[in-house]
Amino acid sequence: MEKKSRRGLLKNSAKVAAGAAGAALLAKDAQAQPKMEKRSPYPDAKPSMYSRAVAFGNLLFLSGVGYHQPGTIEDHTRGVLQEIEKNLTEAGSSLQKCLKVNVYLNDLKDYDRMNAIYRTFNWGTIAPVRTTVAPAAGIPGNSLIEIDCIAYI
Repeated sequence: MEKKSRRGLLKNSAKVAAGAAGAALLAKDAQAQPKMEKRSPYPDAKPSMYSRAVAFGNLLFLSGVGYHQPGTIEDHTRGVLQEIEKNLTEAGSSLQKCLKVNVYLNDLKDYDRMNAIYRTFNWGTIAPVRTTVAPAAGIPGNSLIEIDCIAYI
């Protein structure tokens, strides 16, 4: 009986020591967590209610980009993707580093025509995952499309 108690005590001591070491590692990791930083292609812009891009560690979150000029869905898609490409580059990333893309279409009937332009951009050897929806309320402004994305730096 005494041996079992000692063995149990040793096991419990090892668990406590491992738990303390694990807690110390977690605390160290928490201190090493990356800080969030704005990465704006417009450094002199006045503060607004949202950021164009925010980096967290090596992840870059780019806000939605629309195209608020007259034109077809092809014109709008091309204009939005060119603006996204520019914003990603200025923030230290690229289309080839995109991990996730969200496409919002004003009309889901434009899906095939949007895809025809989307395919012409260089997304690299592994295309990002993508979601495409047509929000019931539409897209703000007169844009036929809005796209946001997550990339790495």
